Amino acid sequence: QVMLYESPGGSVQTGDSLILSCEPARRTFSNYVMAWFRQAPGKDRDFVAAISWSGSKTSYGDSVKGRFTISRDKTRNTLNLQMNNLKSEDTAVYYCAATLTPYSDLVLASSADYTTWGQGTQVTVSS
Repeated sequence: QVMLYESPGGSVQTGDSLILSCEPARRTFSNYVMAWFRQAPGKDRDFVAAISWSGSKTSYGDSVKGRFTISRDKTRNTLNLQMNNLKSEDTAVYYCAATLTPYSDLVLASSADYTTWGQGTQVTVSS
């Protein structure tokens, strides 16, 4: 099983950019669909973005489309989330997630589809 570790988030201002990264503990991300979810206080865990194991397919939540970009660096074995034009409503704990999809190069947007999760990293956006 892949164990995941997110890079530290941070506190930024409205309109700023921030990059989150996720790395596995020992194994590679090969054949794993990867995603980011987030959870604000008192709210459900929401889908942010997902990327297929090949990197050729991506999907985004409506609230982040056009502002966030998910990517995977196979050379460095990392998953990245580039977040631009951050808003106060982006404040949340962000989670990296993975699940094995060896037979299909697909994206998944439901948290129930993911078997492995990182511990989460706090992102705070203030005006």
